[in-house]
Amino acid sequence: MITAPAGPITVAGPAIQRVIAGVDDSPGGLAALAAATKLARDHRAELVAVRAWALGLPRHGGRRMRHLSHPHVVLNFSGIEQSAASSVLVRRAFGAVAGGMPLDMRISIETPEGDPAVALIALANQTGDVIVVGTRSGYPAQRLIHGSVSRYCSRHANCPVLVVPEGSAAVRSA
Repeated sequence: MITAPAGPITVAGPAIQRVIAGVDDSPGGLAALAAATKLARDHRAELVAVRAWALGLPRHGGRRMRHLSHPHVVLNFSGIEQSAASSVLVRRAFGAVAGGMPLDMRISIETPEGDPAVALIALANQTGDVIVVGTRSGYPAQRLIHGSVSRYCSRHANCPVLVVPEGSAAVRSA
């Protein structure tokens, strides 16, 4: 199980109303979900757990880079299975972080199609929103190929962004 620190997590800005968490099942993603759960609970805010999906999206996060030399050709695709799988992944992540879906707070699960960073920023459109994402250390070649959700959100969001490093002192395995 992943647990957040005992002390409060502080974020500069207006009063926190919604915590929008990018979710994947990597160690950094689980650390971010633990921090987001604690932040939402501490501020009695809604937690919006987001797992974006798209054709060609790397399994453990990253941004889908558009390569014009290799366009996808899709004639008919509903995405129902991908959205359902994303929802299952979010529920499993809550299982790893909190032993299941927390019942003492408002939680919604969003499974939008598209680039994860763009989806997070699009959802963070209200005063009092905070985005929480995880990041991994190392893997420079992978970041070069797939991009960085945390970097994109930090540079483009109109709200505070909390980036939780994998294995940080802020979140530890219990």
